[in-house]
Amino acid sequence: MWNLHCTACWLTLGLVILVLSSFASLDLQWRKFLSGDALASMGRFIQELTQPQADLAFLRKIFWASLETLAMSAVGTALAALAGLALALPAAKTHPDDPARWRDLTRLLLNALRSVPELVWAALLLISAGLGPLAGTLALALHTTGVLGRLFAESFENQPQGPAEALRLRGVRPAQVFWYADLPQALPQLVSYTLYRWENNIRAAAILGVVGAGGLGQMLAFHMGLFQMMETSSVLIATMILVALVDGLSYLTRLGLQR
Repeated sequence: MWNLHCTACWLTLGLVILVLSSFASLDLQWRKFLSGDALASMGRFIQELTQPQADLAFLRKIFWASLETLAMSAVGTALAALAGLALALPAAKTHPDDPARWRDLTRLLLNALRSVPELVWAALLLISAGLGPLAGTLALALHTTGVLGRLFAESFENQPQGPAEALRLRGVRPAQVFWYADLPQALPQLVSYTLYRWENNIRAAAILGVVGAGGLGQMLAFHMGLFQMMETSSVLIATMILVALVDGLSYLTRLGLQR
């Protein structure tokens, strides 16, 4: 079970020590968390949260906020897919003779875009774009561009190069090689990545409203701030329904592409 020359054993031991040290360094206060007062407060909170607001006027507001959240995620993902594809081309080295002069610089830009979370992008963009869905849409687009650009570049680099190489040997220009060989081969995977990111952006769009970027998140932050648990419950249910619908639509689309 243990060998002094076993690298995996030492790595495992190091991870165990790191996890135990993490628990020891945090002031978790489990006794307060599991005290009678804390459990009673959680019980009251759950009881209020399980009574959603069903007023017709409020449900109408939730409906329009859901559409706004859906639109933010769809537009942000579409913009990111276009920008990610444009940046993926110089970020990919598709064959040994490809000079890929801009590869390192482009990948650095993609790393920078995706290293900043959507919530931080939204907070920064609120200064210039103001409150509302524009800041949230641009925040989703910027972060997702970094993610999709890297995934698209990896797809172009890892796909079989037989068809593209055959065209290059016949003297076909690089642009035509891309349109007739590289893009058709990678397209199903590119669409799959885009749909997957759309699923993630639905959840992210619901969170971005916390900083005033519109949609369900803005309603959620407002009613939670006022401790209106019935309204908060209705917004949470609407968010879960919206995420489930988009997940189902994305799954069916990917299933159709695989046939």
